[in-house]
Amino acid sequence: MRIVIVGGVAAGMSAASRARRQNPDADIVVFEAGEFISYAACGLPYALGGEVEGSDFGRLVIRTPGQMRQRGISVRLGCQAEGVDARAGTVTVRGPDGATRAEPYDRLLLATGAEPVRPPFAQTDLQGVHVLKSIPDAQALDETLRDAQRVCIVGGGYIGLEMAEMLRQRGLSVVLVERMPEVASILDEPLRAPVRAALERGGVDVRTGVSVSGLTGHGRVTGVQTDAGLIRADTVLVAVGIRPRTELARAAGVTLGASGAIAVNNRQETDVPGISAAGDCAEALHRVTGRPVYIPLALTANRAGRVAGVNMAGGDATFPGIVGTGIFKTFELGIGLSGLTQAQAEQAGLKAASVDLSTTDAAGYHRAARPVHIRLTGEKGSGRLLGAQIVAEEHHAAKRIDVIAALLGTGASVQDLFDSDLAYAPPFSSTWDFPLVAADRLLRLL
Repeated sequence: MRIVIVGGVAAGMSAASRARRQNPDADIVVFEAGEFISYAACGLPYALGGEVEGSDFGRLVIRTPGQMRQRGISVRLGCQAEGVDARAGTVTVRGPDGATRAEPYDRLLLATGAEPVRPPFAQTDLQGVHVLKSIPDAQALDETLRDAQRVCIVGGGYIGLEMAEMLRQRGLSVVLVERMPEVASILDEPLRAPVRAALERGGVDVRTGVSVSGLTGHGRVTGVQTDAGLIRADTVLVAVGIRPRTELARAAGVTLGASGAIAVNNRQETDVPGISAAGDCAEALHRVTGRPVYIPLALTANRAGRVAGVNMAGGDATFPGIVGTGIFKTFELGIGLSGLTQAQAEQAGLKAASVDLSTTDAAGYHRAARPVHIRLTGEKGSGRLLGAQIVAEEHHAAKRIDVIAALLGTGASVQDLFDSDLAYAPPFSSTWDFPLVAADRLLRLL
């Protein structure tokens, strides 16, 4: 059996490793267009901010091609997959030398990932304009930042908010531009203002409701033109989102989902026999709504890759789906969310209710206590737990979101949350930890 994997980062290498364990005799080949495999892309902002030892980003590399070859997995770098002939069972690959050849496969995994969105203004030859998705992206940005003074971040999502803090740690002047009315728009409206306040306390100039129309500069960027005027900047980081790479899937006749990502079943199989997909190029089932969604996150990619690898190698595994759990940090704040927000629940046609609770993460009398806000959402009538959002001034407290995530995966009710036997000691929480207090209040509305 010959298993061909296109893409060698999270999903691709997870699949390769599991396929090798499942089938020691399989011929497994990974084609990666870049120069790195199996690295922690989520650590890139922190490496740029000086919170990772070393300056070459090598600490973020988890496995090298040599290590994978020792496991019997062939890794070929600098190889761009350009087409798929599903009937013939071949992938057209252009190698580092520019020559193309048809590589046969019995099972094919598309782990092509996602690419940063580059609006028209960012499609420029000006130096100093960057995106951040890969190690080479980070290396290029790091080089630019060495003689930078004023950075403009375009986009107030995960990457933009994390990078705002990291750039301030490097002593740079930072302006963050967001076209939506507020940053962190993934959260319900009441939880966004604290995120903006943390940015501003950290010295970030936050400008919301502002759209970028172009860039100025001669050789290197000198400014960002917006509908509210010119922002001077010698470096621009464009962080307005990512989109799935689906060119190969389309070439193979694979169906895409409503989100634009590759549609798969719970075995990570597409609707074309012999072809699977996993990672940031594919959809996943949302366990709260029961519908496919596109929420590209690292753990999802790794888990889906494992399932695909087992099945391609002759095993039997299924991916139960996700509940949309995410967490990030900006300055002192930790922000966690899982399941559905109130807005998302309404968009899904659910009758939802939410409660807001502002309290402390430890016993109120303890010197370690810091403010925390939770919004808990449930379904009217059924009492089903739908989701939660946490904004915590001590960022580690946002990891309480994992309690919610674990329950959401089982279809639990708000009552189940209230009945949970959580740990208690004054340095860690109040007797009734804040998720339980929020559940008690929400039960009165359901």
